[in-house]
Amino acid sequence: MFEARHTMEAPTTTSADKGASGGDDGSGWFASRAYPETPPSGERETPGTTDPALSQISVRRPALEAGPSRDAALIRRTMAEVAPIADKVTSYFYALLFVRHPELRSLFPAAMDTQRDRLLRALLTAAEHIDNTEVLVAYLQNLGRGHRKYGTRAEHYPAVGECLIGALSRYVSAIWDEETEAAWVRAYTTMSQVMIDAAAADELRSPAWWYAEVVSHELRTRDIAVITVRPDQPYPFLAGQYTSMETPWWPRVWRHYSFASAPRSDGLLTFHVKAVPAGWVSNALVHRARPGDIIRLGPPTGTMTVDHTTDSGLLCLGGGTGIAPIKALVEDVAEHGVRRRVEVFYGARTGHDLYDIDTMLRLQHNHPWLAVRPVVDEQARVQLPDAIRAYGPWNEYDVYLSGPPGMIRSGVHVLRNVGVPSERIRHDSVEELILADVQGP
Repeated sequence: MFEARHTMEAPTTTSADKGASGGDDGSGWFASRAYPETPPSGERETPGTTDPALSQISVRRPALEAGPSRDAALIRRTMAEVAPIADKVTSYFYALLFVRHPELRSLFPAAMDTQRDRLLRALLTAAEHIDNTEVLVAYLQNLGRGHRKYGTRAEHYPAVGECLIGALSRYVSAIWDEETEAAWVRAYTTMSQVMIDAAAADELRSPAWWYAEVVSHELRTRDIAVITVRPDQPYPFLAGQYTSMETPWWPRVWRHYSFASAPRSDGLLTFHVKAVPAGWVSNALVHRARPGDIIRLGPPTGTMTVDHTTDSGLLCLGGGTGIAPIKALVEDVAEHGVRRRVEVFYGARTGHDLYDIDTMLRLQHNHPWLAVRPVVDEQARVQLPDAIRAYGPWNEYDVYLSGPPGMIRSGVHVLRNVGVPSERIRHDSVEELILADVQGP
């Protein structure tokens, strides 16, 4: 068996790649909410299945074609062995990384307790899609772009791969052999190259992060704040997308938040933030942030955006602070001036949790093509996704879901059962449901 730390070479770079850096949201390596919707996640790109950087991993197969590739089978077998001992494997990985490469410690949060499980969950996501080049490339490109804000550089990736393989080989020694190690080296080398190339390309067109000043902070409930910020330079994004955010109180800890409005002429950005138990960033933003404070923003991402080339109706399901991107989508439709039916179901556990209902009702009053239907669990005794069964049919609508992962999962299930084609359902990515709660700590 060869030693990966001696044989794994740094991925090659073009002249445009030199000095490129990367990182992802909240985890530093491999874990991110940023991923294109199926999607949670890059900027409306749809990578082709012939991307050369992933040609060594697999090609996308038709559903009826027999079996996964040999490398994919070995990687999935490894991850199945790792899952029951995830904590040990990830702890050992970070210990190896910080001992062998102490210069990388500064790229990670000071407190690692919320970090450790993200590596494994990201690897599980990659393993799940390793035979689907189109999905995997899009996922990795988003990670590579997101890595830039951490100061990650191309030469850091081999160190991570070396320690990852070191941790895996230690804890799955019963099945680890030369063939398995070779599969992991091939997969990691090609996947990291995709991330490096994406970071390098992104470096040519946008900064790694934006500074933004808080200009308005409105506490809507005791744990929900509507926050408006002014970026230090133009910040291009699309309604329905989201970004990552870092506060001055928790350096190198990033969390994801959706834009709560369509792009504005004054350049201001608005977010809805709910403070959750043990949520470092969310509690800081809700309870500590004040006008004049400076935060950092990562790049925009996500493909839960409106296709303005069609006039299909829109069915929007927003739960809790998931109403934020739904509001942005409504504003986006209004600004394009096309009369298309938009149906919004706004779900909450209690009437008090409908913190933005007045705004949504004003939009309904101003736009006759918009219908807003509040769904309160304690009153209706039904969950938000179930409420859509009383209306419709929806099979000719484009559907948007935003809210807690459980709501999205059940919503997708209900929508498919009532005849909505899967290709018409948009939400914050399969990987988001695995990797992170939108408002997670």
